[in-house]
Amino acid sequence: MIGIIGAMEEEVVALKRSMHIKSQFIKAQMEFIEGVLQGKEVVVVKCGIGKVNAAICTQILVDNFNVECIINVGVAGGLHPDLNIGDIVVSSDTVQHDMDATIFGDPRGVIPRMENSFFEADRRLMDIALKATATLGKEYKTYIGRIASGDQFVSSIKMKEDLYSTFTAYCAEMEGAAIAHTCYLNAVPFVIIRAISDKADGSAEVNFADFTEMAARNANKIINYMIQNI
Repeated sequence: MIGIIGAMEEEVVALKRSMHIKSQFIKAQMEFIEGVLQGKEVVVVKCGIGKVNAAICTQILVDNFNVECIINVGVAGGLHPDLNIGDIVVSSDTVQHDMDATIFGDPRGVIPRMENSFFEADRRLMDIALKATATLGKEYKTYIGRIASGDQFVSSIKMKEDLYSTFTAYCAEMEGAAIAHTCYLNAVPFVIIRAISDKADGSAEVNFADFTEMAARNANKIINYMIQNI
């Protein structure tokens, strides 16, 4: 069973239409849809926005569906200066940018008393994701890089520059690192895939609405390719 998580309905609606649905299961106010996609058993879920929702959702996938791996698709604000709207970031690793225990001497992003705070994506899933993004054509570029997550919407140049200089993160969003953290604790392979919806500089409101539908179509193509090749 392969777990597929999106934060918003727009990120999973095309997948629901593509799959043969077998059953639906509701827990923690989240709807887990089991079925077949590209001949493989999958469970698709909208987790909702934020790290707590994402972590709870991931743990349910592990506990109730015994998933072999988890793919998280969605959108993010670009931090790396080379990124343009529509480009794709495949996670190398993740960090919680709002984790701040610097008063105890820990660097920002480091979770106190944990051996690891930067959770690495599965290499095989990364490779398949890269091949999947190549099917989208040459209009958009794909990058491998760190994804930073926090319970805040990054929309100022000052914060964007701070996150990039501190973490060298390629993009910022609100779920990926929580999913990665939960996968790490449960030894479940994962990859986070983000389409850049805005440049995290205050122009998000204008760009996001125009971008969401196209990003959803691309996410559907990426997931279908990945499922075929896992």
